[in-house]
Amino acid sequence: MSYDFKSIEKNWQKEWQEKPVAQTKPTGSGKKYYCLDMFPYPSGSGLHVGHWRGYVLSDIYARIKLLQGYNILHPMGWDAFGLPAENDAIKKGIHPKINTAKNIATFKKQLVETGCLYDWSKEVNTTDPEYYKWTQWIFLQMFKNNLAYQDEVAINWCPSCLTGLANEEVVNGNCERCGTQVVQKNIRQWMLRITAYAEKLLDGLEKLEWPEKVKMMQRHWIGKSEGARIIFTACNNRGQAIDLPAFTTCADTIFGVTFLVMAPDHHLAENIVIPERKQEVDAYRKEVEHLSPFERTLQKEKTGVFTGSYAINPINNKRIPIYLSSYVLKDYGTGIVMGVPSHCERDFDFAQQYNIPLQQVISSPLIEFDDEGNLKRAYEGDGILINSGQFDGLDAKNLGKTKITNFLVDKGLAERTINYKLRDWVFSRQRYWGEPIPLVHCQKCGVVPVPEDQLPIELPDVESYQPTGTGESPLAAITDWVNTKCPQCSGPAKRETNTMPQWAGSCWYFLRYPDPHLKTAAFSKKDMDYWLPVDLYVGGIEHAILHLLYARFWVKVLYDLGYIPFDEPFTHLFNQGMITKYSEKTGFVEKMSKSKGNVVNPEDIIVHYGSDALRMYILFMGPPELDAEWQDTGLEGIKRFLNRLWHYLTNADNILPKNQKESIEVTKRFNRFLKEYQERIDNFKPNTAISAAMEYLNDLTDQNMKLSQKTAQEFIIALSIMIPFMTAQLLQQLFGMALQNCTWPIFDPELAKRSEIDMVVQINGKTRTQFKIAPGTSEHMVHQQAKEFAQKWLEGKDIIKVIFVPDRLINFVVR
Repeated sequence: MSYDFKSIEKNWQKEWQEKPVAQTKPTGSGKKYYCLDMFPYPSGSGLHVGHWRGYVLSDIYARIKLLQGYNILHPMGWDAFGLPAENDAIKKGIHPKINTAKNIATFKKQLVETGCLYDWSKEVNTTDPEYYKWTQWIFLQMFKNNLAYQDEVAINWCPSCLTGLANEEVVNGNCERCGTQVVQKNIRQWMLRITAYAEKLLDGLEKLEWPEKVKMMQRHWIGKSEGARIIFTACNNRGQAIDLPAFTTCADTIFGVTFLVMAPDHHLAENIVIPERKQEVDAYRKEVEHLSPFERTLQKEKTGVFTGSYAINPINNKRIPIYLSSYVLKDYGTGIVMGVPSHCERDFDFAQQYNIPLQQVISSPLIEFDDEGNLKRAYEGDGILINSGQFDGLDAKNLGKTKITNFLVDKGLAERTINYKLRDWVFSRQRYWGEPIPLVHCQKCGVVPVPEDQLPIELPDVESYQPTGTGESPLAAITDWVNTKCPQCSGPAKRETNTMPQWAGSCWYFLRYPDPHLKTAAFSKKDMDYWLPVDLYVGGIEHAILHLLYARFWVKVLYDLGYIPFDEPFTHLFNQGMITKYSEKTGFVEKMSKSKGNVVNPEDIIVHYGSDALRMYILFMGPPELDAEWQDTGLEGIKRFLNRLWHYLTNADNILPKNQKESIEVTKRFNRFLKEYQERIDNFKPNTAISAAMEYLNDLTDQNMKLSQKTAQEFIIALSIMIPFMTAQLLQQLFGMALQNCTWPIFDPELAKRSEIDMVVQINGKTRTQFKIAPGTSEHMVHQQAKEFAQKWLEGKDIIKVIFVPDRLINFVVR
C-alpha cells in the first residue's frame, strides 16, 4: 500500500478539529506541563518555515508530556496590537481591525496544518477588549504604585513610523521595526519605572534554565557598574563654586585625570561655559542634539568642545579643563566622566585630538612606548600604581582602587555607588492601533486613573488611523472620545490619547492562558498556583531583551503587589535558530525575506511533501539552537525515509501475530534505539534523534527483523511526536488504537546495553580499522588488541602517544 500523505493528513486534520485531542484538563488534574510558544503578531505574509521551526520543536515536548500522562497546557494566541499590525494595515489601505482579523484567520488555518497540539479553547487576542481590559488594569496597578509616570523627555523618534521608541527598540541607531535612522525628539511620554527593578532583574537570572547568551544579553543591557561618585569642583560663569560629580569604576586612575567631559545637554553645561566660548559651544551643542544615544556612543571620531572652565581634581588639587562631548550621555551615571587618556582608549583618542596631556599612573610590562618614551596607546589593564602619591606601589585594580576609594570617601570627596545602564521604559506611543492608556487629564485634579469598574476603555473606531507625526496620537482628533468627566471631581476632563506599545499585551499573556474567559479578574490564584511558571518557553533570541525583559519586569511587579506567587515567568527557555536560504538576488545565504526572494512558503512544501515531511525535515536540519540553511534537496531524503517507514510497517510480514514473541536480538535492538532516541530528545537534539530512527529502520530492513506487535506499536508511538499524521494512521490502521490513548514507551536499561561495540583504531588521527569488543573493556586490553589489528600501519613506527576514548576509539600517534 502506498503512502498517500494528502488524504491521510487531510482526514486527521478534520478529525482533530472536530475532536481535539489536547484539551487541557481542569486546574489541579494531576501533574502539569505548561509548554508555550512566543505567540506571533499576525502579519499579512502568513507563516513561514521559520515559524514552523519553533512551533514544531515545542510540540514534540508537549506531545511527550501528554503521552506521559501530564495535564498539558499548550495554547496559542495573537500579539495583534502595535506597529507591525498597524504598518501592515496602512500598507494595504485596510483598517487595522479588519486587516488583523483577516491575518489571524490565515494564521490559524496554517497552524492547523502543522499538526501541533494546540488547545484552541485557550486562544487569546491582545486586541480583544475582554483581554486588554486586564492589560489596562495592570497598568493602573503600576500607576497607583508610582511605577508609571509622565515626563517630557528626549526620546527616540522614528520619522517613518512617526512614533516614539523605547531604547530597546533601537538597533544600531535604527528603528527595530522598519530600519529607518532614529532621531531625538522632545515629547510628552508615559514611562514605566523599570529601573526600580534593575537589581531584581539581575538577581533573578541566576535561577533560570536559560541559554547563557540570553542571560548575558540581559545583564549587559541592565549594565550594573559598582564604583564611586567623585566630587570635582569648579566655578560657574558667575564665579560661584559648584560641585561636578563624576561616576567611575576606576578610582585607581584618579591621579591620571587630565580633563573632565560633560554631556552637551547636561543641566550644568550652561553654567560653566565662559562668555568667550559660548558661540562655539552653542554651535557644537546644536550640531549633536539630533544624535541618538547609540550614535553618540559609537561615533568613531570623538568630537567635543572646550568650555573655557576648569575643575579641581580632589585627589591632588590639580586644575583640569572641562570639555563637552557627545560621547557622554547625561542619563548615564552623572553625565560627567573623568578623562584618563593614559588608561582609557576612548579618552586617549579624545586627548590626542585636542592636545590634552597624558599622565601615566599604572605601570606594567605590557605597556608599549614609542622611541621618544611616549605611550603608543592607552593601557586599560592591571598593574602597579605610579605617580599616585601615597598609593604608589599598590596593585591598581584591587588594593589600590579600594584604598583610594576609602580615602576619598573618608574625606567626604566621594561616595560608593552602583550605576545601571538600564533606563526607564518609554511606554506610550503616538499611534492608533494600541491599548488606550486608562487615565484622564483634569485641570483641577491632575492625572486621574479611570475607575477599574469602567474598564475596558475601548479603542474607538476611526476612519483616519494614520500617524500624525506631530507627537499626538490620531485619537486626539476624536473629540467625542477624548472629552469626558473627571472620575474624581466630575468636572470636564480629557482622556489620555497616547496608546500602549506593542509589548504591553505580551508582558502577561501567559498568565491569561489558563482561563482566558475569566470575567472577574485577569487570572485566578488557583490557576497561578497550579500552572505557573511556564515549564518550557520556545522562541527566537531576537526577543532576548525586549519581550523577555519586559515580561520579567511585569511579573516581578505583580509578585511584589501580592497578585501572583512567583517572580519569574519562564523556568526553561529555548531559543531556536533562524532558517536561512541562499538568495539569488544577493548571492548570500541569509535570513528569509520577500525583498531577497528567498522565502519558503510552507503551503507549497505541504502540497508536494506533506506536513509530516516538513515537520521532520525542519527538526532534522541541524541543532535546533543554531541557524540552519534551507536545502530543497533535504526534503527528498525525508520523503524517502517516510515512504520506507510506511512500507516496512504496513507489510504484514514484518509484524508478528498478536501472541508471538520476537527474538531477543530484535528486542535488544529496539531498546537500544529507544534509549538513544529519548536521550537525544531530552538533550534538545531532535536532529540526532531522527538519525537514530533512520539507523534503526536500516537495521530492520537490512536484517529482515520481525517486530512483535508491542514493539511495532511503541516504535510508532515514539515517532508520533515528530510525524503525528502518519503515526496516527498507522496505529489506527494496524492496531485499532487512538494516538491520544497511548503511553510514552520506556526503554529497559538492561536490554539497551550493547553486548559488543565497534572500537575504532586510528593512526595519527586517521581511521585505519576497527574491531568488536565488550563495552567497558579496559584501556590495557584495548591497546593490546588494537596493536594486533593495526600491525601493518604500526610496523617500523615509534608510538609516541596513545589517545583512548572508552568504548569509542584508540588513536596511536606515531613517527
